[in-house]
Amino acid sequence: MKLYNFFRSGTSHRLRIALNLKGISTDYVAVDLRVEEHLKDAFKAVNPQQLVPALDTGEQVLIQSPAIIEWLEEKYPNPALLPSQPEDRAHVRALAAIVGCDVHPINNRRILETLRHQFGANEDAINAWCGTWIGAGFDAYEALLAADPRRGRFSFGDAPSLADVYLIPQIESARRFKVDLSRWPRIAEVEKACNALEAFQKAAPGVQPDA
Repeated sequence: MKLYNFFRSGTSHRLRIALNLKGISTDYVAVDLRVEEHLKDAFKAVNPQQLVPALDTGEQVLIQSPAIIEWLEEKYPNPALLPSQPEDRAHVRALAAIVGCDVHPINNRRILETLRHQFGANEDAINAWCGTWIGAGFDAYEALLAADPRRGRFSFGDAPSLADVYLIPQIESARRFKVDLSRWPRIAEVEKACNALEAFQKAAPGVQPDA
């Protein structure tokens, strides 16, 4: 399989974590967003939406990280990224959706480029924008962690789940936008547990070939 991705992309980062947790190796294909390589015809032929990541399975090209991760969970069910009980699965999916639906989409590169070029936002304004939405999402995430008596070391229980796959890249992004993470101690505990695992270490932006 070929993974088209960018080292600093949060969606690429989450997919790398999921692949590593599943024990699946891929050929790394760098798509450099810094020089708008994703907007060129060569990558448009891979993904008409011109966004990373994309996963070429050899039979088809999968796009959109939530869809790809769901495919991985169905195709390679062990180790599971979702718990066995429906209510618990809904809880883990909700944690992931806080990041995937409500935080990341309005902080991603094309939104920030629009703020810069169409609305004249400087880097302080960009950081404030990102911090607002990251803060709102992390406040909710932290509250849900605090309210879960069975939480364990990770976002749910004592094994990494879909929620952690989404959370860790968003923490990386928060640091990049100079967000003070000190007010979320439970999130910090989860990050520490995740970063002790090779699957998360190998997925980190700073160790990718194009970093």
